[in-house]
Amino acid sequence: MAKRFFSPPNESISLKFREAPFELLTDFLVNLNTRNKDKLDGLSKCSGNFKDERLVEYIFLMTKELRLDPLTGYHAVELLQRFMVRHLTDMLTAPSPPGAAADPPRSLEDALFDKLKKKFPLIIFSCVQLASKLSLHSHIIDNNTAVRFLHSLGHSVSKQTLVESELMVLKGLEFRLNPPNPLTYVEILLEVLAHNRPSIPLEHLYHLCHYVLQFISLHRTAIFDSLLATTTQSVSPSGEQREKFVTVTEDYMLLGVGVIAVASFILYGREWKQMVGELSHITGISRRSISDYAHVTLMHIVRGSFPLTST
Repeated sequence: MAKRFFSPPNESISLKFREAPFELLTDFLVNLNTRNKDKLDGLSKCSGNFKDERLVEYIFLMTKELRLDPLTGYHAVELLQRFMVRHLTDMLTAPSPPGAAADPPRSLEDALFDKLKKKFPLIIFSCVQLASKLSLHSHIIDNNTAVRFLHSLGHSVSKQTLVESELMVLKGLEFRLNPPNPLTYVEILLEVLAHNRPSIPLEHLYHLCHYVLQFISLHRTAIFDSLLATTTQSVSPSGEQREKFVTVTEDYMLLGVGVIAVASFILYGREWKQMVGELSHITGISRRSISDYAHVTLMHIVRGSFPLTST
């Protein structure tokens, strides 16, 4: 079906692994670490609410159908999360329209969410379309392609409606469209790792990391619930413990090293401890934290591949 929507250009940008100068990688890593810390310091109570597995899967399938780079999907998820938190906050704190003061507060909330429900599929697509325009090595989805694609999904929209939706998202994000996404952390960390350990053939690890990150994104709740239970040594963590744990679920530097550690265990079992040590040295994250993250994820991967049966 994608062939009907997209015709690849004659030339495409090819970004090759191991070619970035180390000085540039160092600047990237420092910048990502700073932005990660700033994000964790300013987390809202709604952090992660729009990274539901079904929603993430929907975005991933959409980017695949449109033949977009995987980076576009992760970027779109970040744009959607940030926009929806801001948009819902604005909707729920806006002054009530004339004549609505006598209505029960709950009915007004319901009306707002009903209105949002109708626009939500188009909001998601606008985030994907914006992300495609921001990626240097992704194809841009123009409005003609967008209209045909949405029509195939049962959404009849005009080009004008597309433009209005995109502008609404842009304004809601205050035109700040470059939030770090998990795949960027993984790729930069792999580049640094490749520089520090040039003897290890990391090209295969690079491809496997993409699958591991996708798995974690699609099983986010189950993995983090298990990691929380491991961290707290409790099968029923308290509300306070869950609230504090949000910083772990949103820590992309930890996610990045966790993804690489999992892929390293699968490909290079004998050198796994050395790889974890190197990742700890690069990021300052403890070996224990990296190991716990990797063990929990591997447990879910094994369970997903070989379902446990009760006797």
